[in-house]
Amino acid sequence: MSNVLKVSLLAAIYSLHDKGWSRRRIARELGLNRETVGRYLRLAKPAISTTGFEEPWQAKPVISTTGPPAGRKSQCEPSAEVILAKVEVGLSAQRIYQDLVEEKGFADSYESVKRFVRKLRASHPQRVWRLECQPGEELQLDFGLGAPIDQDQGKTRRSWILRMVLSYSRKGYSEAVLRQDTDTFLRCLENGLRSFGGTPLLLNLDNFKAAVRNADWFDPDINPKLADFCRHYGMHVVPCRPGKPQHKGKVERGIAYLRSNGLNPRF
Repeated sequence: MSNVLKVSLLAAIYSLHDKGWSRRRIARELGLNRETVGRYLRLAKPAISTTGFEEPWQAKPVISTTGPPAGRKSQCEPSAEVILAKVEVGLSAQRIYQDLVEEKGFADSYESVKRFVRKLRASHPQRVWRLECQPGEELQLDFGLGAPIDQDQGKTRRSWILRMVLSYSRKGYSEAVLRQDTDTFLRCLENGLRSFGGTPLLLNLDNFKAAVRNADWFDPDINPKLADFCRHYGMHVVPCRPGKPQHKGKVERGIAYLRSNGLNPRF
């Protein structure tokens, strides 16, 4: 039972808490983890006899009706409305802390602001907007790691899957390949367009090298072969923002589905 605190430590925790000490201060004073102190304070307090704490089978739990004890009041409380407004516009905890120091003369630490912002984000989650598309407006595509491909003499080779999804109808097309070079990508893209029976207006894709030579949210450097291909078919390339796969969320789940279901063609 090495994970159970000794009776003397339990007595010290409850004694200091009765004196109004915060969980953080108790943990620092006794050399314990703050979460450990909080866990024992949330439990029913053991009964106390003249010889100290009774044994577990003798203890009579005292049920609190006031809920878990509150810790030290955050110094961010007086500026709660200001902090919430900054969180809603997407500012980071670091930026909010800097603004509070400059605008309000905030004297507490950055860690206190970070904890307060974390609680606000948990209680006020950011709204997720559903993006709707018109028929034939957008095609999302992405390369994903496929299942191993069986070859001769029992050898296997890694495969890649190009997944294409029409944003309006969710109609999809998948093709497994061994390479991600530009020529292979354009061949798969053309096969997918033939399968759909037409071309969309926008081509929403990731910033992989076969399509985008230099990723940039404002001025991406599109591969010249892809640019000529899209110009021929009347399409416009719209790479998603680097590190933001949710910009093409309609195709992301399809990659994981194909991989988990063992797409395993033979070449």
